[in-house]
Amino acid sequence: MRKGYLGIDIGSISTKGVIIDEKGKMISSLYIWTEGSPVTAVKKLLHELKQTLPKDVKIKGIGTTGSARKLIGLLVSANTVKNEITAHAVGTLHYYPNVKTILEIGGQDSKIILLDKGIIKDYAMNTLCAAGTGSFLSSQAKRLDLKVEEFGDVALTSKNPVKIAARCTVFAESDLIHKAQVGYEKKDIVAGLCKSIVLNYLNNVGKGKKIEGPIVFQGGVSKNKGVVKFFKEILKEDIIVDENSHLMGAIGIAILSKRKETEKEYTLSIENISFETKGIECTHCPNHCEIVKIYKEGKHIDTFGNKCPVGEK
Repeated sequence: MRKGYLGIDIGSISTKGVIIDEKGKMISSLYIWTEGSPVTAVKKLLHELKQTLPKDVKIKGIGTTGSARKLIGLLVSANTVKNEITAHAVGTLHYYPNVKTILEIGGQDSKIILLDKGIIKDYAMNTLCAAGTGSFLSSQAKRLDLKVEEFGDVALTSKNPVKIAARCTVFAESDLIHKAQVGYEKKDIVAGLCKSIVLNYLNNVGKGKKIEGPIVFQGGVSKNKGVVKFFKEILKEDIIVDENSHLMGAIGIAILSKRKETEKEYTLSIENISFETKGIECTHCPNHCEIVKIYKEGKHIDTFGNKCPVGEK
């Protein structure tokens, strides 16, 4: 029997799953769209991972990270639930023990993590505005009649990127329309968008941070060659993009679940588990908390959102 450890990273746009063995080597992985329902996405993720899992591998730990980590942690009875900062740092250090800066741009948010000798010394996140994220790029790709996967290659053909005001999604879209209307070439507009994403990131998430190499760039946007190019040019540093950069959070939480291994053996068969959430407004005190109650197989197992014990009932 071989031991396996599952890491699940549940984001607003995508859900990632990775199974590693006792030595930290990846056995299988999967990347799917969340499509507004983390519970449904994780049920699909586990069902598909189960099909690829070697029969001699037994799951001895499950970890969850990402925006829906607590909810999914309850669904799968995870032995480890950690935030994205910790998960990304652990996953990156597994492959790049000397890393000093982690740049991450995902579907809806972005973050920067600064490390010193393997220890997180500072970090910042941007979760309030979608400008410069994967969803922002996707919407602009549709506007330009391009596939978002083509953005990077198109950007590399430009020698004259236009300036795009990308500090706000609304301004960026109006600026992009204006540039197209006055006759700028599509490749120059695409390159301008890629460059503006880098400038927006450095002026917001990276503001006041001392960015040093080695630098590892992660998240779905790290697959965009144009964005990588402008990070290199502006920071004047080499940028490492791992082939599994989009899975690093899942890898990190899988490693953390391995460190908390118990005697329990986990099943990946959760398709038939009844799991529901109910949102209510608590009226027992002036806080009027927006509460989410979690039910598994009809049994109330947890409550999120309450600011006092009254809301737990």
